[in-house]
Amino acid sequence: MVPVLDTERLVLRGHQTDDHAACSALWGHPDVTRYIGGRPSTPEEVWSRILRYSGHWQLLGFGYFAVIEKQSGQLIGEAGLADFRRDLDPGLDVPEAGWVFDPAWQGRGLAQEAMKAVLAWAAAKAMDRSACLIDPENAPSLALAARLGFGSTEKRACHGRTSLVLWRDGSVRGP
Repeated sequence: MVPVLDTERLVLRGHQTDDHAACSALWGHPDVTRYIGGRPSTPEEVWSRILRYSGHWQLLGFGYFAVIEKQSGQLIGEAGLADFRRDLDPGLDVPEAGWVFDPAWQGRGLAQEAMKAVLAWAAAKAMDRSACLIDPENAPSLALAARLGFGSTEKRACHGRTSLVLWRDGSVRGP
């Protein structure tokens, strides 16, 4: 049910039970979670996250992909679209785009490569509009969002912190 997306350097596929250890290492890294919840995730929380991703695909027909670097075969991140039903007022009425990558793999354009594939897949499924929620101090993610065509920023409170919501429609294309 989860499509496989192939890019020059990456394979994006559905999460598998065997991904738990790699995902736990990813989400257990303090640099990964600094702007996402503020604390590393436990392996139990990561397992729940993997199950939530599977549920997205089953119930909504979209979700997060495990991002695999082709040459090494390593799971190096996650990227995709979700409906987390966040406690926002007003709520998001479009899929929420997101990405997270192991710090060792950051700065190589891999998140942009993965998200371009995700957004192209979504556009082919008539999901042209999306939003992303980013901590205002997360300069690298804000820069990537701009390159992907996200704009029209607004501030929203989410889990007691201020976040930026950036919007994208299918007519806007990043470089």
